[in-house]
Amino acid sequence: MISPKPVSAPFYTKLAMILICLFGLGFIFILGKKILSPLLFSFLFAIVLLPVAGFFETRLKLPRSASSGLSVVLLLLFISLILYFVGSQISELAKDWPMFKESFSDTIDQIQNWVTQKFHIDVNKQMTYVHNETQRMLAESAGVIGATVISLSSVLLFLVFVMIDTFFLLFYRRLIIKFLVAVFAEENSVTVYDIVAQVEYIIRKYILGLLLEMAIVAAVCCIAFLIIGVKYAILLGLITGLLNIIPYIGIFTSLVLSTVITIGTAAATTKVILVIVTIVAMHLIDSNVLLPMIVGSKVKINALITVLGVVIGEMFWGIPGMFLSIPVIAITKVVFDRIESMKPWGMLLGDEKDEEQPEKLAEEVKNNPADKPVTDTKV
Repeated sequence: MISPKPVSAPFYTKLAMILICLFGLGFIFILGKKILSPLLFSFLFAIVLLPVAGFFETRLKLPRSASSGLSVVLLLLFISLILYFVGSQISELAKDWPMFKESFSDTIDQIQNWVTQKFHIDVNKQMTYVHNETQRMLAESAGVIGATVISLSSVLLFLVFVMIDTFFLLFYRRLIIKFLVAVFAEENSVTVYDIVAQVEYIIRKYILGLLLEMAIVAAVCCIAFLIIGVKYAILLGLITGLLNIIPYIGIFTSLVLSTVITIGTAAATTKVILVIVTIVAMHLIDSNVLLPMIVGSKVKINALITVLGVVIGEMFWGIPGMFLSIPVIAITKVVFDRIESMKPWGMLLGDEKDEEQPEKLAEEVKNNPADKPVTDTKV
């Protein structure tokens, strides 16, 4: 029997199919936000907790359900400790609210005088505009309070779903591996195992490296702010460290918040400038020294794709999308680099100097048994 000759589709047909797929994926991401967002967070947490669950199961001989549950409990304790520490610092900040109001009033007076001198706008007109805006905000305060309550309840519900999904991903991890192998043809099973191994290795290194980087940035900033003599130095350092995990956008957010808090504590102009210089200098050191050294370049994503990923992630899912954008792009690149027809797309996501990265990464995983994933299919 003569097999038909394969027909190659023209370029415009391929382009149309790619665009349709991209629009379809975007629509699915927007429509399935409440399901996919906690599931992706759970996927990342489950990968990080895999060695912990494996230790409980193999070394301590605990059942898989107990090992998975204990791993999730440890994760909850870690998150609760961070939230408690940040919350205690914010409560101290709330005690000085009267001083904040007085300091901001002085700052507003200075700004009004500057606007009057530079733009010749009467102070009364400025006060009228401020008064009208204040009345409008007060009229909407009930809605703002209601939205805040709803947001807090949504965050708590989100965390509950994340923890539940994390537990089940850990519990059914071998079943998921079986499913991934069974979905594809038998001759592709080696490639599937390779992709799973690389994804686990990269995500674990990325998340743990990111946590270590966050701790170093927070510690250095806290020490620097204490030396400068800024009030709430610990809080400002924690804000800088936590927001630093958001690429590019986090540093500007922490800069604005730290500057506002420093001004609100009636700090001298010199201290405000030193706070700004400290955060900018820490960001430069982090980007050029800490990030390459600690997080490493397991999957190198170029800056353009990083920025686009963060922006698109924010458009789709808001702040959670900004956190998830880089790991999702990293996983996508791993898959693209190991599928022959998708290699050009993997090349687009990476840097020119990292063309040999997939082979180096595979060799690194083989030579690092401590990081090998739990991919056996024993039930």
